[in-house]
Amino acid sequence: MDRISRFFFSLGLSCLTATGPTSGSEDIPDQYPQSPLYQKPVEVIPGVFSAIGATAPPTYENTGHNNNLTFIVTGAGVIVVNAGAANILAQALHEEIKQITTEPVVLVINENGQGHAMLGNSYWVDQGVPVLAHADAAHEFEERSFQILEHMKRYNREKSKGSRIQGPTQTFKDHYNVEIGAFRIEVLYLGPSHSPGDVTVWLPDQELVIAGDMAFHERMLPIFPETIVSEWIETWDTKFEALNATYVIPGHGHPTNMAQVRRYTRDYLAHLRNQISILLENGGDLKDAYYVDQSLYAHMDTFEQLATRNAGQVYEQMEFE
Repeated sequence: MDRISRFFFSLGLSCLTATGPTSGSEDIPDQYPQSPLYQKPVEVIPGVFSAIGATAPPTYENTGHNNNLTFIVTGAGVIVVNAGAANILAQALHEEIKQITTEPVVLVINENGQGHAMLGNSYWVDQGVPVLAHADAAHEFEERSFQILEHMKRYNREKSKGSRIQGPTQTFKDHYNVEIGAFRIEVLYLGPSHSPGDVTVWLPDQELVIAGDMAFHERMLPIFPETIVSEWIETWDTKFEALNATYVIPGHGHPTNMAQVRRYTRDYLAHLRNQISILLENGGDLKDAYYVDQSLYAHMDTFEQLATRNAGQVYEQMEFE
């Protein structure tokens, strides 16, 4: 058993190798019923904890906790990655942090401009905590915040109480470095990937990357109209892979390693582009794109919701390349 496998085996976590994920949690509404959080935070490496969200769309049952809410206990303050999809989740995460340490939360980082990264911002700002995001993510949230909040209110109903639109309090363009306590923390914009302003949080001394939506593995990634797949692959190949991380906390799903997220993110994107390229060479059209072979990924959570839509998005991108 190698170093990575021994480490994750000791945590009781799954998805250790690149042979394919174990059964996911898409059909399990809640794994931590005494809390609004979907799962109780686990210590991934010393000082770094993550509350793993459901690998399913946001629902009332999972309170919108379908991404990973991570925090770093540095010895001189706590840094949180992702504010949560609602005030109720931000507050629940804060309560978990208080059970682990008396250190105050000193910074919240939004991994992008999506609701599950930013809708909890208002809770943290009310606690006097600064919130950091990439400038493009801040702009994305500003443009779409009303729709994002209303969508959350529809599925979360009374659980949405207290949540309001609150963007980040500070932004950056390329990188934002923090040295605090026992940690060097680099917040990096590596280039275009899943959505505008996606960032990764790199801990070079620990060889751990909090990848955000750069990397997926247990659930199928979504391709949005603004997601340029060729650019995502280029960012991966030239910047993300170069980190050579030992430990990966993805945006969704359990902590794992680079081989796993490479297979289910970078290689999936390349596979889809290859399938669409063959289709275009043979004169296929958009309706044919929905039926390209994605069977290698049919076991992934959210496959049924996303596979055909992803293929259509890639076809529209490649049709005039």
